[in-house]
Amino acid sequence: MKSQLINNKELSSQQKNEMYLLLSTHFVGVKRDVFDEDLAEKNWILLLKDKNSHQLQGFSTLLIYNTEFKGETISVVYSGDTIVDPSAWSSSALSKAWIEAIDLLSQEFALGKLYWLLICSGYRTYRFLPVFWQEFYPRFERETPKEIQDLIDFLAAKKFGKNYDRETGIVRFLHPHQLKEGLKGIPPERLNDPHISFFNNKNPCHINGDELVCLTEISLENLTKAGKRMWKNKKTSLKKNRFFAVAGSRQQATGNKEENL
Repeated sequence: MKSQLINNKELSSQQKNEMYLLLSTHFVGVKRDVFDEDLAEKNWILLLKDKNSHQLQGFSTLLIYNTEFKGETISVVYSGDTIVDPSAWSSSALSKAWIEAIDLLSQEFALGKLYWLLICSGYRTYRFLPVFWQEFYPRFERETPKEIQDLIDFLAAKKFGKNYDRETGIVRFLHPHQLKEGLKGIPPERLNDPHISFFNNKNPCHINGDELVCLTEISLENLTKAGKRMWKNKKTSLKKNRFFAVAGSRQQATGNKEENL
């Protein structure tokens, strides 16, 4: 597959339609107005296309911003709608393209420590964390440290408001996306994986679209061996496909004001 990182301002109507069609093909509860509103909030889009047919095979919407937490400026990447066609589930294209995209964006915009704010309604998404990151939360074998939990609550409360439940760490949207029959649910044999079993217990209503809020620091030191291999073997084609709608010096984060980049 061919990957492309594009600024939201450069996204065409046709590309938006293709993204909506791909998402609604595999999820129920996808409303066009909600999709458009969510997409408008994001500032970067990662597209995956078939090399030969150029058909859209997957995408991930990204919001990268700087904010202040307990007197420290931090940078955050929030992953929004993400989908890969089931025919490409065996491919590592999304993982490789996503890591390279974050590397490029962090060099361009990040001011402080960079965190990945991720919400998971599916075990495949959650499983991405232990594969590529050493430290992430929540996780099965240890409690979330208080300082990390405070950061999760701070970011989630600002991002999701009343839809975020601090007690459970779950986000419940008014119009949740639910995988269609044949795609949703966890195969019984996968529950032997302690990470997947933990996700199932922590987010028992994930099949209904409940989202578990997760956090990890994005840094080379925090990558697993698999993550470091992915990082070192990043493709160079993605950089050629970037489109920056904002030129000049990077924006600065001031006070508690969030700066979307």
